Amino acid sequence: MTLTTTQIEQLISATRQTAKTEILPWYRRLDDSEIDTKAHAQDLVTKADKASERALTDLAAEILPGAVVVGEEAVSDGSVSLDALKGAEQALIIDPIDGTWNYANGLNTFGVILAVVENGETVFGLLYDPMGDDWVMAERGGGTVFARADGTQRAAKARAPRQVNEMTGYWPPSLFNTEARGRLYDFAKGIDRMGSLRCACHEYRLFSQGGADFLLTGNLNPWDHAAGALIAREAGGYVKMLDGEAYAPTLTEGSLLVAPDRDSWMALADPLRMAVFGD
Repeated sequence: MTLTTTQIEQLISATRQTAKTEILPWYRRLDDSEIDTKAHAQDLVTKADKASERALTDLAAEILPGAVVVGEEAVSDGSVSLDALKGAEQALIIDPIDGTWNYANGLNTFGVILAVVENGETVFGLLYDPMGDDWVMAERGGGTVFARADGTQRAAKARAPRQVNEMTGYWPPSLFNTEARGRLYDFAKGIDRMGSLRCACHEYRLFSQGGADFLLTGNLNPWDHAAGALIAREAGGYVKMLDGEAYAPTLTEGSLLVAPDRDSWMALADPLRMAVFGD
């Protein structure tokens, strides 16, 4: 089972339309009563997240009939289980607004992420920016593409390798425990720059277009990483779990390390393992 060109075009169109009708109208217009918390005070969900996911879920039934749909908000409210990904012949993973904290606080670094998984492997990934109405996407084995609403496209490529002390990396401090966070800050003293956009969508977009040297994840939520991992790999990157194992969207524990090539990954892996795990 593979996606047709028509299905890919329909998924992109559905994402763009949903952003126009369910996300952008509420940007910087949300009332406090329309913003709620989930796991902790900084883990936000808005009426736009919920409406966007409902719309994309409904459209998915038309575009990918029979596919299992796993949305971040559906998993959060308990109506869908992550276990649905296991053994699914085809599944669509939806992050209706990635970077909700940014969105809810009026910052424009947010996006929509879609990933199509077949038999446990991501075959299509989409990182859509509603503010620019442009997207980065990849099909398995087809390379990574940056595309605009006017129809223009160009290949997207990871940055050429460089020395560790010259690298720029992105990681989410709040997703690591206090001890690991301190060690990661110490590691950051030996590179050029390390930060967080609070938005996996834009961090993966940056990496796949040569704007960052590496990404380190603090969780393995499939709506955050299934699409990005494929896109990074198709852009030429080297994508492995920090313990050296292969990444799969069904994994729920561990950290993922994305680098421009194997040598760069190897140079980063040991110090980052020590920082994250303390041994």
